[in-house]
Amino acid sequence: MSSSRLRYLPLGGLGEVGINMWALEWENKVLVVDAGLMFPQEDMLGIDLVLPDISYLLHGGKEVLGIFLTHGHEDHIGGLPYTLKKLNVPVYGTRLTLGLVKPKLKEHRILRESDLREVRVGDSVQIGPFRVETIAVCHSIPDAVALAVETPVGRVVYTGDFKLDSAPPDGLPTDMDRFRRLGDSGVLLLLSDSTNSEREGRSGSERDLHGPFERIFTEAPGRIVVANFASNIHRIQHLVRMAAQFERRVAVVGRSLEQNFKTARELGFLEVPEGLTIRLAESEKIQPSKLLLLTAGSQGEPLSALARFAAQRHQFVNVQKDDWVVISARPIPGNERSVHQTVNNLYRHGARVFYSEVGSVHVTGHAQRDELREMLNAVRPRYFIPVHGEYRQLVLHSELAHEIGLGSDRVVVVEDGESVEFERESMTRGEKINTGLVYVDGLGVGDVEQVVLRDRRHLAEDGILVVTLTLDRDTGTVRVGPDLISRGVIEPELSVRLMADARKAVLESIARFANSHPELTLLQEVIHDAVSRTVYKQTRRRPMVIPVITEI
Repeated sequence: MSSSRLRYLPLGGLGEVGINMWALEWENKVLVVDAGLMFPQEDMLGIDLVLPDISYLLHGGKEVLGIFLTHGHEDHIGGLPYTLKKLNVPVYGTRLTLGLVKPKLKEHRILRESDLREVRVGDSVQIGPFRVETIAVCHSIPDAVALAVETPVGRVVYTGDFKLDSAPPDGLPTDMDRFRRLGDSGVLLLLSDSTNSEREGRSGSERDLHGPFERIFTEAPGRIVVANFASNIHRIQHLVRMAAQFERRVAVVGRSLEQNFKTARELGFLEVPEGLTIRLAESEKIQPSKLLLLTAGSQGEPLSALARFAAQRHQFVNVQKDDWVVISARPIPGNERSVHQTVNNLYRHGARVFYSEVGSVHVTGHAQRDELREMLNAVRPRYFIPVHGEYRQLVLHSELAHEIGLGSDRVVVVEDGESVEFERESMTRGEKINTGLVYVDGLGVGDVEQVVLRDRRHLAEDGILVVTLTLDRDTGTVRVGPDLISRGVIEPELSVRLMADARKAVLESIARFANSHPELTLLQEVIHDAVSRTVYKQTRRRPMVIPVITEI
């Protein structure tokens, strides 16, 4: 491979929703953009968080110049503390983005040694061979930016998460004039957000929520509880203004939301009238019709404030009859079941619930098909790679690019790890680089591999059988046992015959080795197979069988 080619390296977020992270490489110098995380799916048993695999950046003589963050959502900044522990490089971002990053770094005890560099919207920064310009984009969080990166072979434009709202709450719409001017002067590659590529039309404005929220604030007989993403500062600002207008006090529920509320307020991105907020512990003293509770947990996360509130397991506030609960977010793919479980619990305890299927209480922060088309027409890139989304979303976005006239040789759909190489006049698929998912389980990062998850699924589905026996070291005869302990296989009362048959099978299988002193591993294998066969024959189940042999 010629080293004088620009390489695009997708490290996460192509093929799944979340863990957004990618890089540009020129002559072994690497600029990384974003460092997100993903919340675990149902089959990832016991996993707390999912991170992108950055092993490519750590090996092979790569010089990582820095990490550029586009905005403060978890799927773009949540993995940063884990990345910086292995790769302490400068981090660039706007004021609010870095403000939201700092508490995370502090929690991981790496804030002091981190090199955070604030960039304003519209600034340009030279980072090695790359000149990075920030462009204002409208999203569901303030201070979000797109990037235009000048490279030795041409300009790369990355939209980040964006939508086209002509009158956003903070008065800062997506700077389409700048995108058009970049298009006029030539763009080698456009990387654009595919999250809503399946949805026709336009995304709507945050202002569209004013009517539905006004009806809720006017008619709610008791407390109003609103759950949304902890980092959706625009939505929080909207609700704070409504609370002031309808003379409701505001209590914030949930650690992540409290932290973001405090940070956004301190940095001037959230205006809260004096005396409007109260501590959660004092909320019981306020008349229900005069209270607004803001909470995180819109994705039904089992340990979130909203899920505990709905199940009446929160230490301070629990759902009551006549509460009006608004879930102001769309479920992330894979989270639908847990969101519906939370909604069921809320209804069960007498609340009225407004969510994405009931009441217009959410607008998306991501561009839909008409807006994606508009972005493609504005930038008019030579080459196009759809980013951020599951595979079908990337494909549907690529079809939009064909519609506006980009030939199939100009558009490529890739997934994590599938690098693409560029020269001024060419785009070719590069080698596959090492990527994947890194699991965080408790304090362990990356020590749970697929094989461990497979074992956990096996245990969850079929249970475990432990076979213990004691052998005489000299004669090889069984001195004690075999004893069988089962968990999650079958009711003990029903298993008397099964256990007797399994014991018999164990004794018969090891009797063949009398006086031959076989290796313990061979005996364990024989016992495993004998028990597995017996259990499967009688139950059609395959529990995990663990033989434990002691010699005396």
